[in-house]
Amino acid sequence: MAQVFWTWVAAFLTLAIFSFLYKDNPFYKFAEHIYVGSSAAFWLVYLWYFDIKPKLIDGWRMNTGLEKYILIIPAILSVFILLRFIRPIAWISRWAIAFTVGMAAGLGITANLQGFLVPQIQATFLPVWVPSHNFWHSLGLSVNNWILVIGTVVTIFYFYFSKEHKGTLGALSRAGIVFIMIAFGASFGYTVMARISLLIGRVYFLIHNWLHIV
Repeated sequence: MAQVFWTWVAAFLTLAIFSFLYKDNPFYKFAEHIYVGSSAAFWLVYLWYFDIKPKLIDGWRMNTGLEKYILIIPAILSVFILLRFIRPIAWISRWAIAFTVGMAAGLGITANLQGFLVPQIQATFLPVWVPSHNFWHSLGLSVNNWILVIGTVVTIFYFYFSKEHKGTLGALSRAGIVFIMIAFGASFGYTVMARISLLIGRVYFLIHNWLHIV
């Protein structure tokens, strides 16, 4: 009985969200507010059980010496962030926010360099000819390598703004635009397919779990 009840609740919320395709209405707003509220509650519980409790509270009980008392710093910074809601002393929260933003920027730069930039640069160091037992197979792999290398080079030329894009530089930059548009199109297509997959999942839920048509 409980499973049937929650299936009807999920079906109602799904149809309420889909009703926005017609126009904005109270059912959509009701489902939207539930979604936002439940997401906020989920992240609150998640942060408590996976960040605050194990790293701060349990860390204070389990650690000793300097490792224990250094936890006072993040605890104080956390309190400073909450002072944002007290207007007379809200300016104190800027210290914690500045520390958080600076730390995130430093970690983000390192992560992007090691996780994105360096691997992408390494991926462009490809052989001009890929040996294989089959000539056409080698030719196909080699052509793919040439396309990747040429696309990378002409895309870099497009972002070279120290000289006016005329003549050879202009031709290379226009070729770079073509590769950029292809990359954007592939990225957009991937995003659309991801959204279509979510739509298929909800439609399947409606016709299978709710209406039992299939």
